Amino acid sequence: MKKYKVAIIGAGTAGLSARQEVAKITDDYVVIDSGPLGTTCARVGCMPSKALIQIANDYTLKKVYPLEGIIGADNLSPNYIDILKSVRKKRDRFVNSLLDDMSKWQNKLINKQASFVDAHILNLGDEKIYAEKIIIATGSKPLIPKDWEKYQKFFIDTNDFFDLENFPNNLLVIGIGVIGLELGQALHNLDLDLTLAGPDTNIGGISDPQIKNYIKNDLKNKLNVFYDRVNISGISKDGKLEVNLNNKILNFDKALLAVGRIPNVDNLNLDKLEVDLNAKGIPSFNDSSFNLVHHEHIFITGDVNAKRQLLHEAADQGRIAGYNAVREELQCFKTRTLLSITFTDPNIALLGQTYKELTDKNIEFVIGEVSYEGQGRSIIKNKEKGLLHIYISKDTGVILGAELYAPEGEHLAHLLSWAVASKMTIKEALAMPFYHPVLEEGIRTALQDAYKKLNLKKNSLELFRCNDMPIR
Repeated sequence: MKKYKVAIIGAGTAGLSARQEVAKITDDYVVIDSGPLGTTCARVGCMPSKALIQIANDYTLKKVYPLEGIIGADNLSPNYIDILKSVRKKRDRFVNSLLDDMSKWQNKLINKQASFVDAHILNLGDEKIYAEKIIIATGSKPLIPKDWEKYQKFFIDTNDFFDLENFPNNLLVIGIGVIGLELGQALHNLDLDLTLAGPDTNIGGISDPQIKNYIKNDLKNKLNVFYDRVNISGISKDGKLEVNLNNKILNFDKALLAVGRIPNVDNLNLDKLEVDLNAKGIPSFNDSSFNLVHHEHIFITGDVNAKRQLLHEAADQGRIAGYNAVREELQCFKTRTLLSITFTDPNIALLGQTYKELTDKNIEFVIGEVSYEGQGRSIIKNKEKGLLHIYISKDTGVILGAELYAPEGEHLAHLLSWAVASKMTIKEALAMPFYHPVLEEGIRTALQDAYKKLNLKKNSLELFRCNDMPIR
């Protein structure tokens, strides 16, 4: 039986990040993945979806051109076959870049399925290996509800979506979380006959009730959306998927399932570790070092642990696990400030502590608010939709978090997340430079709104005098 210091199960973002850390210390490791290689992000997630969204956003400019005196946009039309080819071309570029990098350590890669025999031995089918440390980084897969499996032929999951040769004529997108909203809006913007449906409990992760309601109303005005649980009633006489939405019977050629992703643990035989598993099939782990509570030499990182299914989080977790796997003493690491972005138009984002987290913890805070309806830069860009809430501690004036639905909100969210991470106060933030006219001016408006609600002594200049010390 071959023996290794470290075995990494999975060559996705978390696994590749773990490998980089392990390889800095030892050459005695192996990466096991049955394929396909190329990471969830590059192959079926972040990158191809953003390529499609960009195409859809570019196409929607035809509605803006007449307002600006540019004629002829009515002649534009989408060629779905060519659009999908364009998306795959970009997708393949990202995947091939990853594969080229992996070729540098190809001798460390085993293209097999791994499962546990016990806490140190892995079964690879035709052989078994022993590893002193094991990192589980097997990612996630699309969820298909068990009672819907009989309708499998009607479903497209997000792993297969970008390999379609053409879009269905009449499509139902099930789920209004991040993936459902992004793809649903993009396909609608490409003039596809599309219906979006799902309960409004999770709209891009937003927990702030006012912003959630604003998004619901805006989407309702733009899309054919049902805020209702999808009930599949059967197959119609003409062979289509029959669905009950708000007591209406509707028929669809296909349905894109975007009801979430679940940990990819089915084939790992985690029961061999003889530890309790939670409802998602995951053993308890330390979320600052990512080792299992009952097996310190085993780590679980990335989407598979279902903590934060985001690429930058998976990369961080992989690095932490890899760092700890080649050291005698476990080190704990601080988690980065939460930053989550949904690439709808306007963007949806949440960062730092959310509205729900703050209220659940009974933290006293004020909300600084700005509307992007009528905001200078949004008028110029023909993007007059959006609402931003910034949460400020009543006790300290520190910026705690924010939720938003705003034009180009991806950039606003980054600025605010850095402010939260650096524990910036509202006074310090207001003393920062704001150019004119930019969308970022909305942040200042929201901060000014919060400042009034805090009843702080008014600083009419929003600047520190030369002898002033920043107050934290």
